[in-house]
Amino acid sequence: MAVRLSRQAASLSLRCCCARKNYYFHSATPRITAIPPHKRRKPTPLGVGNRDLSQSSVGLESPPEGYRKNVGICLINPEKKVFGARRLDSRQDAWQMPQGGVGDDEDPRVAAMRELREETGIVSAELVAEVPFWLTYDFPPDVREKLTIRWGREWKGQAQRWFLLKFTGKDEEVNLLGDGKEKPELQDWAWMKPGDVIEQSVEFVRPVYKQVFRAFAPHFQ
Repeated sequence: MAVRLSRQAASLSLRCCCARKNYYFHSATPRITAIPPHKRRKPTPLGVGNRDLSQSSVGLESPPEGYRKNVGICLINPEKKVFGARRLDSRQDAWQMPQGGVGDDEDPRVAAMRELREETGIVSAELVAEVPFWLTYDFPPDVREKLTIRWGREWKGQAQRWFLLKFTGKDEEVNLLGDGKEKPELQDWAWMKPGDVIEQSVEFVRPVYKQVFRAFAPHFQ
């Protein structure tokens, strides 16, 4: 479902309160600022030996065959809340963090910044940490069938590299129409607690989300 708004309407900031949760939704247009390597914090290692990890989400040094290369963005604000949004094409009341595909020769870090800009309009973000290997999840049969039609190729699931980014701008920068280069994908965004992001995500991505928040836990303290 595509959304068409005038430029004037797209620049407005909308607020409404979700009846089930005390979230406040916004929408709006906007500098990608990455921390220099010598100042960047070391990537937080994952506790892969933890017993409650799903087999499908165990870290991999390279994406397995049959899985689409993808990046995930855990964007946090100064209050250490996480950016979450609902998809326009989903019938479920499910929330997710920004994510998207990686080009064949594209650096995942570059892809993460690009996807964030394309999906949310945000360019004021700094790289804080990353999960240093790939995490995977499988598509349920119905999702796999739908995405095969959309992409023109069948994938078992997605292999993701995850990045923790710090939002350095103002909420008015967020524009779910994106940068105008891609079709809008998200609606109703909010700053959320990590546990709420997991709770309100679709079931098949929760093991990966749990891994991601476990990896970045020190940055939420």
